[in-house]
Amino acid sequence: MDTIPPIRELLFTLLLKVGVASSIAALLARWNAFRRVLFTEQRDSDQKLKLMLFMTPPLIVGVTLRLAFPAYRFADLSLEGAFLMGLLGGRVVGPVGGAIITIPALMAHEWLAMPAASAAGLLGGLIRQLIPDKEDLWSFGPFTFLNIPKAIMRMARDAEIMWEMLPLLTCVGLELGRVALVMATKPKWLFAIDPHWNWVLCVVVLGTLMSVAAPLKIWNNTRIEMNLERHQQLLLRARMDALSSQINPHFLFNTLNTVSALIRIDPDSARGVVLKLSNILRRLLRKHETFVPLREELSFIDDYLDIEVARFGRDNLDIVKEIGAETLEIFIPSMLLQPVVENSLKHGLAPRLEGGKIHLRTSNRDGRLLIEIQDNGVGISEEKMPHVYVEGIGLSNVRERLRVLYGDDFRLDIESHEGQGTIIRIDVPELVPVIPEVSVI
Repeated sequence: MDTIPPIRELLFTLLLKVGVASSIAALLARWNAFRRVLFTEQRDSDQKLKLMLFMTPPLIVGVTLRLAFPAYRFADLSLEGAFLMGLLGGRVVGPVGGAIITIPALMAHEWLAMPAASAAGLLGGLIRQLIPDKEDLWSFGPFTFLNIPKAIMRMARDAEIMWEMLPLLTCVGLELGRVALVMATKPKWLFAIDPHWNWVLCVVVLGTLMSVAAPLKIWNNTRIEMNLERHQQLLLRARMDALSSQINPHFLFNTLNTVSALIRIDPDSARGVVLKLSNILRRLLRKHETFVPLREELSFIDDYLDIEVARFGRDNLDIVKEIGAETLEIFIPSMLLQPVVENSLKHGLAPRLEGGKIHLRTSNRDGRLLIEIQDNGVGISEEKMPHVYVEGIGLSNVRERLRVLYGDDFRLDIESHEGQGTIIRIDVPELVPVIPEVSVI
């Protein structure tokens, strides 16, 4: 008769078993492809296949280690792994994955290993199908057994089922069934850590529960993190859309007023302005882009400034551009420059009757894009300078958009002298397009 292993050795083995299960789960959670499979609750055939391909190799290695080195009993997670694949992948993934995992055990003449693992995977798949809300599966954790009294009270009082109890009870049944099979047949036909009916079996059952619940809890935390990231991205997009919706009407309102004035004063110039305005509207109405090349943004500014030159008169508004050739393909936030240029025209040059000038410079220094927009307008008084970002919609939205997109890695500075003009400097990280590599056959 086999001797019962010392309780201390058994506890150490079970602790290692839970540790191996948790380590495999944490390792798999680092793969983006596996994370995407976890995040998608309704999985198609390709995602189920990916789930099985990710989970079976480490489990096969564990069975092989246990067969090659008997001291590595804790590495065999065939029953727990098959059950997990059934819970996540369904009635097909569970049994097929369980059969694949136990191929090394079958080759070692453990004839019941493959049927037992496939049955565990099938039970996991049936539980997944039975539970109405698949999110309840993720409520199964290492200490779910502590909720058994609560589940009994809820069922007796409200006739409500705590579905996370179903995987718990199944894990208990699987371990008891494994021990019963080992006791009823030749021990070499199926592996169990402690195939004896005694009080130690309670600890073994607890180890099986932990080996299933710990990976689920680790993966659930991964799902929660991905869900938070997704909601943060949606929030970021909503904030960007809200800021853009404030900028665009403000810009269109002033532009349409300019067109209206030109139609009365100079019909020929008005026709040219209408063409420029059509280019502007086409840009505004097409699909929203967060970043565009500086070349495209400058083309948009040219159309806008052509309208403003026609409005102020060529003698009253001079546009000077010093654009570094190396900066033209650098990406910047869409609609970044127009509000700043409009601010210079509206608050700096409009009060000035003649001789207005806007100087636009771009350069690239140490991996950062520097943009300067300078005017020789009336400037900003010292009393108004602290309120510039608050009172003006244009600059306040520009600063907020830069903060949303770059965090703290940007600068928007204003240098102004009353009666002499204003310089607005924007300093952002250089973003260049990524050109994919093309393989030549």
